[in-house]
Amino acid sequence: MRVVRVVRVVVLLVLAAVVGLVGCVYLAPVRTTNFALALERQRAGLEKKTVTLPGGLRMVYLEGGSGDPVVLVHGFGADKDNFTRVARDLTPHYRVIIPDLAGFGESDKPADADYAPIAQAERIHAFATALGATPMHLGGSSMGGQIALTYAARHPDAVRTLWLLAPAGVWTAPPSEIRVTYDKTGKNPLLVRSEEEFAQLLELVMEDPPYLPRPMVNVMARWRIANADLEERIFTQIFTDSVEGRVAGLPTRTLIVWGDRDRALHVASGEVLRALLPNATLVIMPGIGHAPMIERPKESATRYLEFLRSP
Repeated sequence: MRVVRVVRVVVLLVLAAVVGLVGCVYLAPVRTTNFALALERQRAGLEKKTVTLPGGLRMVYLEGGSGDPVVLVHGFGADKDNFTRVARDLTPHYRVIIPDLAGFGESDKPADADYAPIAQAERIHAFATALGATPMHLGGSSMGGQIALTYAARHPDAVRTLWLLAPAGVWTAPPSEIRVTYDKTGKNPLLVRSEEEFAQLLELVMEDPPYLPRPMVNVMARWRIANADLEERIFTQIFTDSVEGRVAGLPTRTLIVWGDRDRALHVASGEVLRALLPNATLVIMPGIGHAPMIERPKESATRYLEFLRSP
């Protein structure tokens, strides 16, 4: 009887904890979302920091681990926490640095600044120099990959390797589902001006997204909505910039990763880019959308570590 009572108490405590957590999500979604992000960063060994670049622009970033620096650059409409889960397997081996690009996340967002890939690449150079993080292993997702390629072309001696997760800027490839929609309707699914549009965007860009309660999704949506006007201008600067001529023949050792279910940027872009880079390896991940490091963080990290350790 005593064992039964103990089991009942444990079950009741677990139920109470679950109910309390669910209540927090629905009654205090902003606080719960921030707590969840802080917990993910802690588990990855990352700490939030701030640096002011020459000229006064303030950049917020995550940093953790020690060893050779690995700088990871997020994509359009995203922020530094896109790499938090994959960083959990990287920080035991490398000094991992993940900035919010200017115009996104918690970094400064000057309304009249240049946000084209060349300008952002130069900000990354100033950022990495300020942190003593060159030469570096440089990675980027989507727009971040476009910026990483641009950086490597402009500062080849500062980049040891490139990790490109479905990078943008390869516009001679077949059009993606999102590009076809944009061309036909003029509506850009990547721009968010409502909570429902953000929820639809998550389903569009990820084939296997991690579970998020809808109140937390709505919190993240409101962060995007607040930045919508600036993002619309930034998108135009990205969309009109091609990296193909810029990086043709770039000798930097490169790992290109693409999900075969990517609807944001066509998977065939990987072959186009691989043909331009003489020391590139292309990996196509089955059942994955546009964000391998979020959809399959463990597998993405394992592949990347194998690449970094290979001759």
